[in-house]
Amino acid sequence: MRIYVPATVAGLRRLLDTEALQPLSGTAFALTPRLRESYAAGDDEELEYVAMSEAARASLRLLAAELADDPDASPRRAVVSADVDDVTLRPDLDDAVVRVAGPIPMARLAAVHLDLVEAADAVRAAAAVVDAADLGDPDAEFVLGDVEDHELAWYGVQELPFVLELL
Repeated sequence: MRIYVPATVAGLRRLLDTEALQPLSGTAFALTPRLRESYAAGDDEELEYVAMSEAARASLRLLAAELADDPDASPRRAVVSADVDDVTLRPDLDDAVVRVAGPIPMARLAAVHLDLVEAADAVRAAAAVVDAADLGDPDAEFVLGDVEDHELAWYGVQELPFVLELL
């Protein structure tokens, strides 16, 4: 199953150091049967994009915690896609949520998706209000809409060391 794991730039650096990705609490997102049922239309590619978007929003939550500890942390959403065999569906949490049992080795990673520098201000603003948006604050939802206008760039896993070096 293709999964989308929320991350941050600091998490991507740890990935390079350990050569494995450890999702926080094992949480990832995927095109699950429940996600498919919740949409009246859409092919697999469109629904995979929905799952990746959910991971990008979760990345904002991780980034909010990092920015609280280090205001100079890189304000970019990051999502790592991977192909894994063993996931547990978690429809009790959300339609696209899955859990993985442990670290995901580099060999299972498919790609890295990362904001470009142009998104930094929107990402920083969205990270500050993501919890309020989850609670239904319309102003916060508007701020999240701004960051979601920025598409994540796609990088091959082998490009990650070079991309991080340029940040």
